[in-house]
Amino acid sequence: MRILLTGKDGQIGFDLHKKLLSLGEVIATSRKELDLSNSYAIMKFIDQNKPDFIINCAAYTSVDQAESEIELAYQVNAEAPKVFAEKAAELNIPLIHFSTDYVFDGLKKEPYIETDKTNPQSIYGKTKSQGEVSVRNYEKHIILRTSWVFGVRGHNFLKTILKLIQEKKSLCIVSDQKGAPTSSSLLASVTFEIVKIILENKNFKDFGTFHLVSEGVTDWHEYATIINKEAIRLGLKSKIQTSDIHKISSAEYPFIAMRPLNSRLNNNKLKKVFKIKLPLWQDEVKKTIKELANI
Repeated sequence: MRILLTGKDGQIGFDLHKKLLSLGEVIATSRKELDLSNSYAIMKFIDQNKPDFIINCAAYTSVDQAESEIELAYQVNAEAPKVFAEKAAELNIPLIHFSTDYVFDGLKKEPYIETDKTNPQSIYGKTKSQGEVSVRNYEKHIILRTSWVFGVRGHNFLKTILKLIQEKKSLCIVSDQKGAPTSSSLLASVTFEIVKIILENKNFKDFGTFHLVSEGVTDWHEYATIINKEAIRLGLKSKIQTSDIHKISSAEYPFIAMRPLNSRLNNNKLKKVFKIKLPLWQDEVKKTIKELANI
């Protein structure tokens, strides 16, 4: 079993790489080994390595920067998944691809389900949506849409807040965007289980798009206050009390790219098909802060 894993240095890829090693040979790539902005390089790499499974964790994720780096975002988020799908079809192998809540406009009042119409409002969202369309053209695909990813690696909101509470005496945090913070370790664990299910069942037919986020809902302000409270509880440095974290609206924050106000994703399809129980976002946040505290 040879598994091609992209984005090995990213939040999801790093955690998933370690788990996949028990299943066989993992051809794990970062930007150094495989440039996803180069379609020819991807085709050549796959032809040379002939994997039995492709998992694409890599993406261009700089949401604001994508508004000015349109071509690069398009190459990595739209063109690369298209090549992966085409090569997977040639080899007749499964493909798992990660996507995002940004494919939606965020105007729905309820959590989004997989069949809801996409309507991305940013370059990042549009390129990710285009990538989904290309992957969906190949039958043996799993698209995992997630949101608000955090972990011990890379840049994310949780780590930013842990840093800011040591430096600032007050914070202003957006409170009108709803979603579910989802840990990279959870995403890796669930993906690993999905890979095992597909490999163990030669007649697996439940391919398609799935939403994968932690249970529960919050906003960025509440999320920040819980990070601060947990940091203080664990004895980490903080100059801030809960009352020092102030609510602001999205309109008051200088975003370059539009963010969905509603990033809630309904998990029911994934739980039903793969029989997976998902944890509350608060538990995952606390677990990750504890892990960071011990590093």
